[in-house]
Amino acid sequence: MKRSSWIYFWVTGVLWGVPYLLIRVAVAPGQFTPAFVVCSRVAIGAALLIPYALQRGTLKPALKEFKWIAAYAILEMVGPWGFVSQGETKINSGLAALLIATVAIWATLLNGALGDKTVWHSTRLIGLAVGFVGICLVVGIESLQGKVNMLAILLLILAAMGYALAPTLIRAKAPQLDGAAVNGLAMATTTLIYLPFAISQWPDHHVRPNSIFSIIALGIVPTAICFVLFFKVLADIGPTRASLVAYVNTGVAVLLGVIVLHEKLTTGIIIGLPLVMIGSYYASRRKVTQ
Repeated sequence: MKRSSWIYFWVTGVLWGVPYLLIRVAVAPGQFTPAFVVCSRVAIGAALLIPYALQRGTLKPALKEFKWIAAYAILEMVGPWGFVSQGETKINSGLAALLIATVAIWATLLNGALGDKTVWHSTRLIGLAVGFVGICLVVGIESLQGKVNMLAILLLILAAMGYALAPTLIRAKAPQLDGAAVNGLAMATTTLIYLPFAISQWPDHHVRPNSIFSIIALGIVPTAICFVLFFKVLADIGPTRASLVAYVNTGVAVLLGVIVLHEKLTTGIIIGLPLVMIGSYYASRRKVTQ
């Protein structure tokens, strides 16, 4: 990996650990609804990225491939961001991030289904098995302790699957497109889909300033800036290895949840997090001994 790609990878990983904290603050009881949060963040992101892409001259070529961008928007934003926002009304941000970290596992399985035979090497199969054991332990332990909402768990896993599929789709169907243009149009599409819900759920009560600032920060940094950086990493190392960014943001999200939100580091997370991350790492390795 090139030095610039390493920099983009780590910056994206750290900054993408922040949304779980921001979302948790924004959807706290008595604040914004999940649909309003999604609509607001993508509207801000689109407002920043579309003019940027237009200035670079990359918007027009992207419009010609809009059908693939629309599909990408549904898989990457419309579904997952709604699922994550809704899920975080029921579970803490650290657990949400841990479940999203399984994106590397789903990306590996997807590439195996698409013909990557190295997926079925013993090292990667063991990684998949370890990762799934980690997920089962997290869900099982949290359930036994009465700290988990199964619907929220399902929504987060579905979001991770969408995150795995979306980059693979856009790289396969429109690899030449600029990341700012693709994500700007995807965010505009997502805004239009969520807008009726956001309008109907416009808050008619007092909202705390930190919830408002959370949405603004959410739209600027992890939504607009990070997607441009991630597409640079994606172009350099491909979707499977790029999905490893989930390791970094999971650690950051868990740490922020404990320090800022005073979330408890539960037994399920302590046991399951290392297994999920180790399993995902080995499941995603491309260079294996034959």
